[in-house]
Amino acid sequence: MAENTITRTRGKRGPAAGTPEARRGGEAVRAKYGRDFFSRIGKKGGDTVRREHGPDFYAEIGRKGGESTKARQGADFYARIGKKGGESNRGKPVPRQ
Repeated sequence: MAENTITRTRGKRGPAAGTPEARRGGEAVRAKYGRDFFSRIGKKGGDTVRREHGPDFYAEIGRKGGESTKARQGADFYARIGKKGGESNRGKPVPRQ
């Protein structure tokens, strides 16, 4: 067994994410099933999460992520990135929905 390969609890086995072994596994899956496979399984997983947890779940994880970013980066981080975004879109039409 490779050094970076770990055995996880609850039956999950295989290389740790981010290791060269995991990358080779992902490339093998892409070669066998194609790029669209990842989109299909991602959508399937997202649909399952939405069905099991409901829309409030997404609001909650978004709030937690925002709080985590604020704690890590500071409150002025949002002002800085908002200004950068506004400058990059200057002169471009605003898309209507």
